[in-house]
Amino acid sequence: MFNRGSVKIWIALLLLALFFAAFMLYPLLYVFKSAFTADGKFTFSIFNNLFHNRIILESIFNSFKIAVAATVFTLVLSVPLSFIFTRIDFHGRKILSSLLLVPLIMPPFVGAIGMRHLLARFGSINLLLIDLGLMKQPVSWLAGGGFWGIVILEALHLYPIMFLNLSSALANVDPALEQAAKNLGAGKFRTWRTVTTPLMTPGIFAGCSIVFIWAFTDLGTPLVFEYSKVIPVQIFNFISESGTNPLGYALVVLVLLLTVLIFGAAKRFMVRGEYSMMARGHAGDGAVKTSGARAAAIYLFTGAVIVAALLPHISVALSSLSKRWFMSVVPSEYTLKFFSTVFKHELTLTSIRNSISYSFLSTIIDVVLGIVIAYLIARKKFFGRGLLDALSMLPLAIPGIILAFGYLMAFIDTPLDAFKNPVALLVISYAVRRLPYIVRSAYAGFQQVSVSLEEASLNLGAGTLRTITKITMPLISANLVAGAVLCFAFAMLEVSDSLVLAVKEQYFPITKAIYQLFGRIEDGPSIACAMGVIGMVLLMSALVAASRLIGRRMGQMFRI
Repeated sequence: MFNRGSVKIWIALLLLALFFAAFMLYPLLYVFKSAFTADGKFTFSIFNNLFHNRIILESIFNSFKIAVAATVFTLVLSVPLSFIFTRIDFHGRKILSSLLLVPLIMPPFVGAIGMRHLLARFGSINLLLIDLGLMKQPVSWLAGGGFWGIVILEALHLYPIMFLNLSSALANVDPALEQAAKNLGAGKFRTWRTVTTPLMTPGIFAGCSIVFIWAFTDLGTPLVFEYSKVIPVQIFNFISESGTNPLGYALVVLVLLLTVLIFGAAKRFMVRGEYSMMARGHAGDGAVKTSGARAAAIYLFTGAVIVAALLPHISVALSSLSKRWFMSVVPSEYTLKFFSTVFKHELTLTSIRNSISYSFLSTIIDVVLGIVIAYLIARKKFFGRGLLDALSMLPLAIPGIILAFGYLMAFIDTPLDAFKNPVALLVISYAVRRLPYIVRSAYAGFQQVSVSLEEASLNLGAGTLRTITKITMPLISANLVAGAVLCFAFAMLEVSDSLVLAVKEQYFPITKAIYQLFGRIEDGPSIACAMGVIGMVLLMSALVAASRLIGRRMGQMFRI
């Protein structure tokens, strides 16, 4: 028979199942149903029309190109960086490793606003190269509708995620295996190719998967670059005609299926063997100290990556301060009026208040759900524990544009109808999208707390709830605060959900207001950049606080 403890567990599991069913499975199933139904009958005709649409086919191809190019670029950048910061010890390593994560503080679509100024035909980069005598005529960096601008921006924004995954994987490689290969006569390159790289494959797969899916489904950056022939923008355009044109549903299903197929194929190709080791690696603790020319080369390479990654941020900051910036490398006149406008303009003030409210409410939901899920996974044994863990991490693998479109369409003519009032769906969507961060953070905390402390409390007569609140929670408070801070900050700057679900201006969050302002003439782009700077400061503070609280375990939040 069930005891009280098991009943509570099953009640918690039932409530979690209802949450996941309502806000993850139901929207996706609704979209699937709509994509295969015409006049109340099951049909494939919608997909037939989809595959005969030249613009859609071109958009699919362009999205693949962007995703592949961005993934390759991030991998090329991250492999040497992960080796340098895991295997080599040099002065300033901690500071530089922190600076490498700076691109995470700004959504790429905000950086795109600044990059357009840098990459324009008579933008800062061309003018600087001409002044230095390195070119005579300006280069059209945004030729082809901004394809390479999007790729570069995506790569510079996403390489920290790849870097975190590769560094973690490399740190877990058992040094004894590499030493054994060297003792058998293998050189450094062969050891890296035949021993180290295969053992890092799970980390490489995790990083590549996140980067590919993110770049494949990013909505904001192509919108700012006005590069419309990509899948996310096509889905976004179909929203206005979803009631009459079912192609949007079919395209969403196609993207979801492609994402699953790509994920599965990559996993089958890259993760074929057994990568477990007899001992955990501690490569980072045994890093080889270096100085002189080798250290100078490391500073030069790392500095170049950091400067390149910071260019969008610098451009946004300069745009927010520029009173006059025309035909010059940097602004010729500066002003703070755009920042003061942010706190006076009706749209910006409303969006800031909205974002704070939405993010705060979604963070509360995440903390409650995250603690329950992490506790069940870490402390209880029950049928379906692995499924619960997978469901909690699923939002990392499902593109934001897919969930947002599903929410928008599935809840029409219900109390959650976003066309009438999107607040509830925005809060829920933010919570679902950031749930993996708090789950991983809380789970890491539970793993570090000895079960014997909880058992002692239970043996002394305290109930499960009192034990958790009085014993466990204080011990994992740093993890919970770090996870909550990240959930709040990333929700404040969420792009896909905000652009899709916030239909009416009075409900706009910050990112939708930035996009709206960018399209306005005169001072709109400058005000948008000022809001972007405020967002950068917010997210940078969150990342620094989270890193201080949980240290290297920060990388666990960005892994599938």
